[in-house]
Formats: sequence, C-alpha cells, structure tokens
Amino acid sequence: MVGRIAVDALREPMLQLLLAAGLLYLILGNPAEASILLAFAILNVVMVILQESRSERALAALRDLSGIQSTVIRGGVRQTLDARRLVRGDLIVLAEGNRVPADALVLEAAGLQVDESILTGESVPVLKAVGGDDHVRSGCLVVAGTGLAEIVATGANSELGRIGRSLTVLESAPTPLRRQTRSLVRFFAVAGIASSLLLAGTYGVLRHDWTAAALAGITLAMATLPEEFPLVLTIFVVLGAWRMSQRRVLTRRAEAVEALGAATILCTDKTGTLTMNRMQIAVLRAGGAELPITGAALDSLPEEFHELVEFAILASRPDPFDPMEQAFMALGAAALARTEHLHADWSLVRDYPLSPELMAMSQIWQPREGPPWIIASKGAPEAIGNLCHLSPDRLSHLEREASELAGRGLRVLAVAKGRAVDGRMPDRQHDIDFTLIGLIGLADPLRPGVAEAVTACHTAGIKVAMITGDHPVTAQAIARQAGIPDSPVMTGDELAALDDEQALETVRRTCIFARIAPDQKLRLVQILTRGGEVVAMTGDGVNDAPALKAAHIGVAMGGRGTDVARESAAVVLLDDDFSSLVAGVRCGRRIDDNLRKAFGYILAVHVPIAGLSLIPVLLNWPILLGPVHVVFLELIIDPVSSIAFEAEAEEPDIMERPPRRPGAPLFDRRLIVRSLLQGTIVLAAALIVLVAGGQGIDGTSRSMAFLTMVLGNFGLILANKSSSGMIVPGRLKPNRVLGIVAAATAAALGLAFSVPQIRSLFEFVPLSVSQSALSLAAAGAALAGIELIGAAVGPLSKGTFSKLRRGRHGSSKPR
Repeated sequence: MVGRIAVDALREPMLQLLLAAGLLYLILGNPAEASILLAFAILNVVMVILQESRSERALAALRDLSGIQSTVIRGGVRQTLDARRLVRGDLIVLAEGNRVPADALVLEAAGLQVDESILTGESVPVLKAVGGDDHVRSGCLVVAGTGLAEIVATGANSELGRIGRSLTVLESAPTPLRRQTRSLVRFFAVAGIASSLLLAGTYGVLRHDWTAAALAGITLAMATLPEEFPLVLTIFVVLGAWRMSQRRVLTRRAEAVEALGAATILCTDKTGTLTMNRMQIAVLRAGGAELPITGAALDSLPEEFHELVEFAILASRPDPFDPMEQAFMALGAAALARTEHLHADWSLVRDYPLSPELMAMSQIWQPREGPPWIIASKGAPEAIGNLCHLSPDRLSHLEREASELAGRGLRVLAVAKGRAVDGRMPDRQHDIDFTLIGLIGLADPLRPGVAEAVTACHTAGIKVAMITGDHPVTAQAIARQAGIPDSPVMTGDELAALDDEQALETVRRTCIFARIAPDQKLRLVQILTRGGEVVAMTGDGVNDAPALKAAHIGVAMGGRGTDVARESAAVVLLDDDFSSLVAGVRCGRRIDDNLRKAFGYILAVHVPIAGLSLIPVLLNWPILLGPVHVVFLELIIDPVSSIAFEAEAEEPDIMERPPRRPGAPLFDRRLIVRSLLQGTIVLAAALIVLVAGGQGIDGTSRSMAFLTMVLGNFGLILANKSSSGMIVPGRLKPNRVLGIVAAATAAALGLAFSVPQIRSLFEFVPLSVSQSALSLAAAGAALAGIELIGAAVGPLSKGTFSKLRRGRHGSSKPR
C-alpha cells in the first residue's frame, strides 16, 4: 500500500515541479539549494503517505462494516460470518431476501426460489431442489423459501467472481462534487502553466537569463497550481464516511456524504426505526371482555383469553423472527405453560403468506391425535373480518374496536380459527370457514431520543414523513408521540386512487402515510423527487430496493434489513435507529461546511503566493520567492487544508439552517469573491512591507515580507475556520490539529531565521525588533481587513441554502 501511495504522489504535478527545480539547482552547481528542495520533496511524499494511509485505514474499517453477513454452520455451530471468511465445505443457511455469498450445492430446500438474473438475465426465479447437480450461485438473490447448501467455490473462484475480474478495468463515473473539483483544478492548472510559460519567456527575453527564467516559471507554476483540491476532497469524503460510521451510519457511496447534508425530507419507517421493534402484548380483547397484560395477568390468565393466545401462536412461525410473533410466543410461555393450549408436537402442514391483496396469514397444523387439520389466522382486523364473512354491523363494530385500541398507539391484530370445507386442503384462505376469536393490541415503545431527533429535523428545515403498513390510527398515535406534525393520514388505497399531479399536492401536505405497501414507496419517492425534494428513504425488505435506489439517499436497515436492501442503499443504519440517521445528516452538513471552508482557504492563500512570485518579475525587481519558499508554505497549506479543516468542529447553527439548495455549487460566487479579497489583502500587506522594509528589494525586505505572509496565512486560517469569514468566531473554536501545525510552523520559521545555514538557503537576514514589529503590524492590519471582508460579504451559507418556507409540509415549523 505504501509503495502505491508513493508512486501516486510522484505523479503529482507539484512534486514534479519541485524535483525539476532541485535538478536545475544541481545543474547550476548549488547543491545546498538542491538538497533542501529534495528534502522537502521527500517530506512531501511522507506527508502524503501518512495522510492517505489514514484514509486507507478508514476505508478498510468501512469495508469491514459493509461486508455481506451470512449465517453459516461450521463444525456443527451456527454463526454469522462475513462472506469473505467463508471457505469450501461451509454450510450456508439460505432465507428469503439474502444474497447467496458463494457458489454452493443445495442440500436442503423448502420452496427455495432464486433470482439468477444477475448471471443469466432471466428475471423468472428458478426453483431449487435437492439432488442431482442443483447449485446456487454467488450474488444471486433468494426470493422465496429456505434452504441449506454446501459451499463449493468462493470469491474469485465463483462464477460471479470470474465475471468480476473482467470488470476491474472499469472506473466509476465521478460524482458531481468531484467533477466540480476537477473542473476548478483544470482551470487553475491551465491558467498557472500558461502564465508560468509566459513569465519565463518574458523574463528570458528581457533579462537574457534563461536559467533564472526557468526558476521563475517553475515558482509561479508551483504557486498557482491548487493541487490540494483533489487531496482535500478525497480525505474529507473518506474520513467523513468513517466519522459517520462512528455514529452507526455506514455510507456505502461517496456521494451520500454530500447528499445527506442537503436532504430536505426524511421518509422513515415506523417499526424498528422510530420504535424499539420489541413488541409486547398490551391488551387482549375477546368475547366483549378486555384484559390489560400485566405481571398479574401473566400469572393467572383468565380462561376466556386462552384460545385467543393459543391461535395467535398457531398463526405464527414455529421459530419466529417477527417481533410480534415473538411476543405471542413469550406470552404463551409465561401464561399457558401448564395448560393444553401449547402444541409443540403438532406439525405445520401448509401456510398462506401475507400479501398486498390480503393483509392476513394463515397456517394449517396437523395434531398428533384428534381432528385432521387445525387452521389459525391472524392479520389486519379488516382482513380477518373479510375472511370471517362478518355482517356489515359486526364488521363495523370490529373496526370501531380496532380503531379504539389503535388510538392508544397499539398495533392491532385480529385472530381467527378455521376449518377446511368438505375436508379438502384449501387452495386459498378465502376457501376456509373462519370464526373470529378476538383482538390483540401490541405496544412497540418509541426509541429514546426520537422525539428530540424529529424536533432537530424541523429546526433544520427538514420534513419528517412516517411511512408504515400499520393502521392509520396507530400511525397517527405514534407520529404524535414522535413529534411529527399532525396532518391528515394518507393510506395506500388513497394514494393509488390519485394521479401523479393530484398526489404531489397531497403528499406535500402529508407527514403520515399508513397501510403503504412496499411497492408504493417507489411511487412516493418519485412524486417527492419530481416535486424538487432531496429525499432520504428508509427500507429493509427486498421489495424496498427500487425505492431505495430511486431516492437521493437510500437508507437500509443494517440490523433487520435484507442483503438486497443494503446493497441497493447508499446509507446503512447499523442500529436501525432514526436518531442515527439525524446524526448522519448533522455529520453530512459538517463535512459540507468544512469542505467549503478548506476550499475557500486554499483559494485565498494562493493569491499572495502567486502575487509575490509574479509582481516582482513584472516590475523588474529581484525575484522574491523561489521554489524553497513556496515549498515551505505548501508544508503549512497541505496539512491545514486536508486535516486541520477536516477536524474542525461543527458550527453552532448547523442544524438551525435550512438544507443547501439542490444543485447549488460548492464553489459559489460568494465563496470565490470572499477568498480572492482575503488573499488580496494579505498580498497587499506583504507588498507594503516589501517596499517599506529595506533599501530596495534585499534580504531584509524579503525576510519581512515572508514573515508578514506567514502571519497573514494564519489570519486566513482563522477567518476560514468560521462560515462567517471572520476571525473572532473562528478563533473561539479549539482545533488540536491546527495547534500542532501552528507550533510546527513557528518552530520551522524560527529555524529558518536563526540557523545561518538554513537562513542562507532562504536568503533571509536576521530582523531587528522594529522590523519584526513592522511585519507583525502589517499582518495585524491584514487581519483587520479580513475581518471587514467577512462582515461585508457575509456568511458562506447566505444565498446557498433554501429559504425557510412555512406551511409547505403541513407544519408551521420552518423546513
């Protein structure tokens, strides 16, 4: 890794110019100057290696977090491993929504269907069976059923791996931010090289000293080439993503770092994101009676509620993953342990899964003795009422009861028992004769900190919309607890009845969406993006992948999310917590802020360096700055712009301003004008000292001007530490990295002025107290001018961020 970074560093134009200058000094017979330039070149490479090694370590940490996790049986022990750790002979457990981590031979299969379109292009899932040579291939998606398979090939040896090797020569398209940076660097590079060639030619023609002309041209090229921009962008994005991962937010794509800071609406799931996803049964209702579930109720559950709990368990998976089904099992284990209502010896014969058309699921059981089949069903009250063929009056009564429970913030399920008509295995749930047993209300408490996070979003001008499959009344109750503005609830059926133009206006006024099917999330995303919003959309299932892909920031759940959802998303919440997403938005805004500050500083600091390289030549003065002086300044600029600004603390109002306008350039006119004016003030201060500091342009005036420029450079740093462009707010925020750079610079400057051998290389002379005081006064005047510029031009955020608009999202709060 170090060798590769060093080779990349040697390709940088700045380093090549530095080596060219050193070689030129060797040819001229000045080994001391050549040695110092070559030493600076080596130091530059070391700094690049240290900085990029840090980025590489951050990337490695992110890769460890983002690796596909697989359930493996190794040595008879079931465990979860990163796919990269799998070996031939491991047994992998396959389940719906998982990516197959390696090529494997199917040993067990229960309705196992695999989407192999990634390899074959055929979209129809393939049914897998045991026996023969039936394999599952790495990268394919399990769309139904379960299975067990033995790995036969991993990584590059798999069929997908062999295809992947042919893709290694391809590069990803650059992000908008990277394209802006490249465009800016290209402009300055062309302008700098053209001006340096023109300067060298003019100098050689007028003064007939082509060696000095070459040095002058090299110095100007080094002074104007902003090679820091690509380095800063890379380090900010990589370390920014790493910082987000410390907040439990994994950014899988670089553009998500920028996009998170500009999000205008966060569309969030309810269960497991706003809530704890730890369902507990709160209320049982059967035969007109209601029982709140407390510790006492668990000890002596009344007989009239036994059947309700029994059939809720029978309608659940034997080894459930769903939190609600786990809650049924827990209640049964606590309250029915010594009764005949638990049936561990029964066999599951058939199940009827939940579908968008019928929000209910049923299971048929075969008892060891007794009737041939026992059928249990649970689901949305209206769906169960439909299956039970209730009369309009009874159905209306059931829905009122469900609404009353949902109004308490409970998730309400109805439970029914059924029998097969004519003793035949039913083909569908509607062929079963069901009888309603009762209702179960489950509570999923709000996560700690969610209400505060929602409030922070509102203050930051970000709309929060809750999208759930729950009952509208339940959704409204949870939204109220979370602090989401009260608004009319839009259901999936209502959304389906509207065309896109009608839906856009309604969606803009709505913060709560209930009974939304996964495929309807995609339409919501498309409606919001067409309406000019920057959308962050959460999802966890296979069917959520299109919506995650279509959103500006697709956010997958790291805990309960499927592999395909995580792969489709730009961001993964490792703890499934909405507060973590808000923390990611805060982090994204901080990165965006600090990137603009760093670029503003780089642009400003190159103005006096280029000016002091060019103006003396144009005015027929002796050359003031040589390559050694520019390199000294670059050794300050590089770590400050790439590390010190990256470590800069966030602005106090970072979550009190609206999001940045979609498409707004990072380098807007305000930033460029402010930076150029700041740099011009430091240049003017150095020129004044240069003219007034000695008898003509000599060692004294050069020393004073250089000291003034270094001090003015720190004024630029302090000013750009704050978005206001003023020194006082910037100075108040501590920055340990900047302190280290300042101390190192002061020590190096002291050596340059005090050690005779080094002083002669820089062509400096010792300065008197009065001369040092003049440089200090000039730098102080420059700092005052920078302060005035900051006050006059205003903060960087002005004109860059969206205006606050009241009422657009159904709330009086700013967006």
